[in-house]
Amino acid sequence: MAWKTLDDMDLSGKVVLTRVDINVPMDAGRVTDTTRIDKIKPTVEAIIAKGGKVVLLAHFDRPKGKVVPEMSLSHVVGAVEASLGRKVVFGTDCIGAPAEAAIAAAGPGDVVLLENTRFHPGEEKNAPELAAEMAKLGQVFVNDAFSAAHRAHASTEGLAKLLPAAAGRLMEAELKALDAALGTPLRPVVAVVGGAKVSTKLDLLGNLVTKVDHLVIGGGMANTFLVAQGIEVGKSLAERDMADTAREILVKAKAAGCTIHLPIDVVVAREFKAGAAYDVVAADACPADAMILDAGPMTVAAIVKVFEACKTLIWNGPLGAFEIAPFDAATNAAAKSAAALTKTGSLISVAGGGDTVSALNQAGAAEDFTFISTAGGAFLEWMEGKELPGVAALMG
Repeated sequence: MAWKTLDDMDLSGKVVLTRVDINVPMDAGRVTDTTRIDKIKPTVEAIIAKGGKVVLLAHFDRPKGKVVPEMSLSHVVGAVEASLGRKVVFGTDCIGAPAEAAIAAAGPGDVVLLENTRFHPGEEKNAPELAAEMAKLGQVFVNDAFSAAHRAHASTEGLAKLLPAAAGRLMEAELKALDAALGTPLRPVVAVVGGAKVSTKLDLLGNLVTKVDHLVIGGGMANTFLVAQGIEVGKSLAERDMADTAREILVKAKAAGCTIHLPIDVVVAREFKAGAAYDVVAADACPADAMILDAGPMTVAAIVKVFEACKTLIWNGPLGAFEIAPFDAATNAAAKSAAALTKTGSLISVAGGGDTVSALNQAGAAEDFTFISTAGGAFLEWMEGKELPGVAALMG
């Protein structure tokens, strides 16, 4: 790969500007989930071990170029200290005298956290002058925020062009996992794509049918494909106006040698609520007054057979309305199967996207997947085959 890692960089005695994503959920001034903070620890430790001084650059929420006190990164200092086990010196701006003072005040092994980059309007505009002001603070740039890599911002793309740049440990792991899944994968490759709407995942489906050997379509999207084949789906969620597009994707897949897998049987119900009465029927036998809310057991068995025949799996989106039992059964069963195959070493499994992470956690399968990406938009854009500015800038 053309990008550098921390192992390629001389960091001794240098101030290392480190772009991270610690945009964590908060409630009443307290961080409620420290996952994103915990994930930056390997990068922080590696920089300190190589003699560098860590200066964290990050955004928080969407202040839209204005100083919004409740969106200050000062609120997460305690959580960062607790997670890293190190003293954190906070700078009240990410440029200029306040930033310089914080960096100067940090002793050996301390970490500096600078104020929300998005307090400056130039951040999201990728203003060269803001990137230049940031660059004055350090000698090396490390990007460890894959989840912000699909944005060309001053602290992600602009800064990478002004200083010697490398990927942090989290970014490195993400890029290696993604390359193993779509770049140079072990074949055959299967992708699972679920979710409500075809319209939001057109680019994704169009790219995947040219890259994978099998494409499993689930969730509300599958209903649209059933409609495209002349199958009635009752009161199910379906984008009937996307039927032509769905047919085009089927034709494109056939031409590319990609086998598309749609539900064989489905779980139907008259109401969408926990514990609702349901029936399992053939995919073409949904009653006019019912909704398809999950894939059926025969469909799951067929998906598992595909998994068993493949070497690499990419997963984005649930197979049904996984938030409510009993309509989580297909997602749970397929996820557990993928996890078990991964555990035995016969499958490389990479998953990402908000609903996907929730679904895999709910199934108790996430920890056995090869890699789970916490990046929502960046993971999707990578699956769509788009260039990610924050990654491309590291290649220069």
